[in-house]
Amino acid sequence: MAATTPIHLERPDGKGLAAGTLGLWGSTVIGLASTAPVYSLVATLGFVVLAVGAQAPIAFIIAFVPMLLIAFAYRELNNAVPDCGTTFTWGTKAFGPWVGWMGGWGVAVAGMVVLANLAQIASVYFWSLIGQDLENNDWRVVVVAVLFIAAMTWVSWRGVEIGERIQNILLGIQYLALAIFVVTALWQFFAGTAPNPTPFDWEWMNPFAFTDWSGFTEAILLALFIYWGWDTCLALNEETKDPKRIPGRAALLTTVILLFTYVAVTIAAMMYAGLGEDGTGLGNEANADDFFLAIKDGLLGPFGWVLVVSVIISAISSTQTTILPTARGTLAMGVYRALPARFKEVHPTYKTPSFSTIVMGVVASLYYVGMTLISDNILQDSILSLGLAIAFYYAITGFACVWYFRKDLTSSAREFFFKGLFPLLGGLMLAWAFIQSAIDMWDVDYGYTVLFGIGGTFVIGVGSLAFGLVLMFLWYLFPRSKRFFRGESLNRETQVMVPDEPAVTIRSIDGGI
Repeated sequence: MAATTPIHLERPDGKGLAAGTLGLWGSTVIGLASTAPVYSLVATLGFVVLAVGAQAPIAFIIAFVPMLLIAFAYRELNNAVPDCGTTFTWGTKAFGPWVGWMGGWGVAVAGMVVLANLAQIASVYFWSLIGQDLENNDWRVVVVAVLFIAAMTWVSWRGVEIGERIQNILLGIQYLALAIFVVTALWQFFAGTAPNPTPFDWEWMNPFAFTDWSGFTEAILLALFIYWGWDTCLALNEETKDPKRIPGRAALLTTVILLFTYVAVTIAAMMYAGLGEDGTGLGNEANADDFFLAIKDGLLGPFGWVLVVSVIISAISSTQTTILPTARGTLAMGVYRALPARFKEVHPTYKTPSFSTIVMGVVASLYYVGMTLISDNILQDSILSLGLAIAFYYAITGFACVWYFRKDLTSSAREFFFKGLFPLLGGLMLAWAFIQSAIDMWDVDYGYTVLFGIGGTFVIGVGSLAFGLVLMFLWYLFPRSKRFFRGESLNRETQVMVPDEPAVTIRSIDGGI
């Protein structure tokens, strides 16, 4: 198929984004912030312990493996094609427009659902901080959550650099809170004042000590998806110095930092609270959805509010960084005619995908309010279904890497492992995660709702991806889409619209480098 030139490809500034704004540190900070490390631990650790007990630390380590393997795929693809469309662009180049479009849709679905979840969590904790114990669907919770989305949408629209500056502060507070938690928990353990001091046991790190297969799969799936978000580093590649190398390095660095963070906090929590089913024990089902609230007073006394604040900050921080990859994904889709032309608009001053960013904030707000008005249970099930969308587009990326570089795999051992074997294994693991999650979600007891006689989580998760097929077909009917679906505006040979190299390091509107 002959290469063709997308519209305005000759522009030296690529799509018009703020090239050279982020360095390795800034890219890594945004990647870490996107995962919401504090909230991810708060919402997941208790359920992982319920599933596998003392094997919780090794569950987080095992879940890290496919993330690392997929991170290699992202790095190699970014080195060759440093386009902000990431999965959309790479999937299109490897497998054609239909697969690429659905990969982009997977990114968008995940972002929209996460935004709704994070905004709600931030609002609930905000009201809790000021002494108001409100239901998730209380109108005051809804109003504040929408305000959080609006504020973070504005920050994302205002510029990458101001977002990075804010994220430096917010992430610093998160890790300070986690450090306080770990140090205080271990201090009380060694002082003998912990509620249930449990000595560290190397058996916690034994991958062969799992006794229940269903519990193992549940724990791995739970642990797997709290790493999600590191790929934001790659979505900002066109705004990063040395866009072919730094984003991939930042992604790998992010996953490694997350691994040590999750394992350290898990071990400290187990040594402090133990695995008991009563009181503050991590095996207490009543504490599973938020173990910070259960232990904060005993751990920090009058300063327990620090942990509550850290959850709020974690959710708000991730709200902003979640907008970034989705807005840039739809920007790329607009540039290559996979979406209407409005999506390729870039703000002339702030150099951000203005229309895509605003659309993301508006759609997420409408989705959140709509789901809440219908039923908070349906909203919760949509959150539980998130893993399907994540596994879907991560797996596409892994397989795209193998297929795109298929002719290079025999040229050297490095090419074989980093472009072939590792991405393939990561893709297969994520494909298994998708299938296993779907099977689990089919069960009527999995989530909070039952739709059409099966688990509501399955219906929402699979239905949201299927809805993408409908939207793709509708866009296919428009004349402007034809160049994309014929493989003309973006194919394997097409040069992507990225800034000329070497990229000029600019100063943003806020004055920083």
